Amino acid sequence: MRENAGHTALDSDDDLRAPLKTSVNAEAARRDWNRIIIGIDPGTNVMGYGILGVNGKTPSMIAMGVVKLSKFESHYLRLRRIHSRVLGLVEQYLPDEMAIEAPFFGKNVQSMLKLGRAQGVAMAAALERDIPIAEYEPRKIKMAITGNGAASKEQVQEMLRRILKIEREQLLPELDATDALAAALCHFYETSKPAVASGPKSWKEFIAKNPDRVK
Repeated sequence: MRENAGHTALDSDDDLRAPLKTSVNAEAARRDWNRIIIGIDPGTNVMGYGILGVNGKTPSMIAMGVVKLSKFESHYLRLRRIHSRVLGLVEQYLPDEMAIEAPFFGKNVQSMLKLGRAQGVAMAAALERDIPIAEYEPRKIKMAITGNGAASKEQVQEMLRRILKIEREQLLPELDATDALAAALCHFYETSKPAVASGPKSWKEFIAKNPDRVK
C-alpha cells in the first residue's frame, strides 16, 4: 500500500476515507491514540469497516471503508477475502477491541446463514490476534447514535458526521462504512459508562459488608 498526501491509498476493491494521517508504521500511528476500536458491518456483498481512535474521552474517526465482495462468485472465496481483509486491518491499525454488528433475524434462512458466516469469519480474524469482541444488535447501535432504534441508515450516517466532525466529501456512497463506524462508536459509549455498584443480595450480606452500620 502506498501513501498519498492526507490519506491512505485505496486497495483495488476498497473505498477508503481517512481524514487523519495514516502511517505505514502501525506502531508509531498507534501511539497517537489511547485506544483504538475497529467496527465491522458484516456482509457477503459489501463489508463495511470503521476505525475509531480515542484520546481521553474524545472519539475521532481514523478511517472507514468498504470491501466489495460481489466480484467473487464463490461464497467461500468471499469468506476468505473477509478474513484476509479484516486481518490486514487489524495488523495495520492494531485495535484494542472489535465491535461487530450482530446479524438480525430475517425471513430468508439462507441469507441469514451466509451473513452469520461472514460475521464469524471476521470475528475469527480478530481472535487470531487476541482482540476482544463485542456484538451489538442493529437497533441498539441506532439507539446509541441517534436515540432512535428505528432510525434509517442515512440518519445514522448524518448523526455520525456531526458527532465525529466528518467532512461530507469523506462520506462513502455505501452506508455499510458508516454502519461499521457506528458499531465502534456504540461500543465506545457502552464501555465508557460509569460502573454502577451492585447492592447486597441479602440482609446477611449487607451485615457482613457493613458491620459498623448495624447495632
